[in-house]
Amino acid sequence: MTDQADNLARGIERASHGRQQEDGVLVIRTIAMPADTNPAGDIFGGWLMSQMDLAAGNLAGRVSQGRGATVAVEAMQFLRPVKVGDEVTLYATLKSVGRTSMRIHVDVWARSRFAKEGAKVTDADFVFVALDEDGNSRAIFPGS
Repeated sequence: MTDQADNLARGIERASHGRQQEDGVLVIRTIAMPADTNPAGDIFGGWLMSQMDLAAGNLAGRVSQGRGATVAVEAMQFLRPVKVGDEVTLYATLKSVGRTSMRIHVDVWARSRFAKEGAKVTDADFVFVALDEDGNSRAIFPGS
């Protein structure tokens, strides 16, 4: 990563009030609801992936200070099901910054409603491109 990106990543950690986890910055915490289930009664994988995209997009916006778009999702594997009522926590980590793109890793953990400990559910790398007002790619750091 560039010095600018390293400084930005440290600033994001500080802006999270020191809540940097081993798995990244806490970005989203939500409860899995009945409307988000598949026919088997487990939480639909598409809902979980959309939460991950929101988490990565949140961090991408903070990094690029503007609009961005998801251009790739890499290496997603579901490790265990998420049940209705589970607390779902998403952590994002800035892995790399290019001229117009960012790679953000998202880790997802779920904790049963009355349990003390959670378990990792999935993770994936999201690639975002910074966009200008017209929807064209733009430099993340002006002048770079």
